[in-house]
Amino acid sequence: MKGIILSGGSATRLRPLSYVTSKQLMPVYDKPMIFYPLQKLLDAGITEIMIIVAPDHCGDYMKVLGSGRDFGTNVRFTYEIQDKPEGLAQALLIAENFLDDGDNVTLLLGDNIFEDDLSTEIKSFKTGAKIFIKEVPEQDRTRFGIVELDSNNKVLSIEEKPQQPKSSYAQTGAYVYDSQAVGAAKAQKPSPRGELEITDLNLWYLQKQQLEAAIISGEWIDAGTFESLYRANTWAREQALKK
Repeated sequence: MKGIILSGGSATRLRPLSYVTSKQLMPVYDKPMIFYPLQKLLDAGITEIMIIVAPDHCGDYMKVLGSGRDFGTNVRFTYEIQDKPEGLAQALLIAENFLDDGDNVTLLLGDNIFEDDLSTEIKSFKTGAKIFIKEVPEQDRTRFGIVELDSNNKVLSIEEKPQQPKSSYAQTGAYVYDSQAVGAAKAQKPSPRGELEITDLNLWYLQKQQLEAAIISGEWIDAGTFESLYRANTWAREQALKK
């Protein structure tokens, strides 16, 4: 199992803060934001990690994170530049040379913060694809990819930003794929907004009956807006004070 953290993009919703540095390097209480998804990969025993960054801030990431040795003697980071953000599934194409034949991969978004321990679900993964989903309030369901489940929590459908959501479960920024993922991403066509949608990749696995969903019970924060960044800081402070 290898890991990818996607930390590209220009974070237009966080300007003028994002003029200073990358969104994923902004502080969330006492750590840069990217430390939170990075820790989830390390907790799962993943030591080979690619960090995909925007061109403007690649030096900042190397200064903050280094080679990986500060996080463990056998931890190694590889950096790759995303010249233009063209969808989450593009991360797999960027990482094609990083992923050897037969590698499974966990893809996390650099601005997503999870309270749950994901390590058991990641370590138990064998083949196919696994997505992590979370119940969201009704007013937010048109903003995400919505996952419909049957009574046994088997995935029935996924719809990107639906006007009439079929469930309360949204895809979060955590995905696990087997070695088919790069080929499957290459087979996808860009959406009307010109992006390789992660939902289309997940639907590819669903059509093959190879997609599973793991339900997140704890906090999940997509820290891409001022309000969610503030909530992330508040939550992280509360967690630190409990220790």
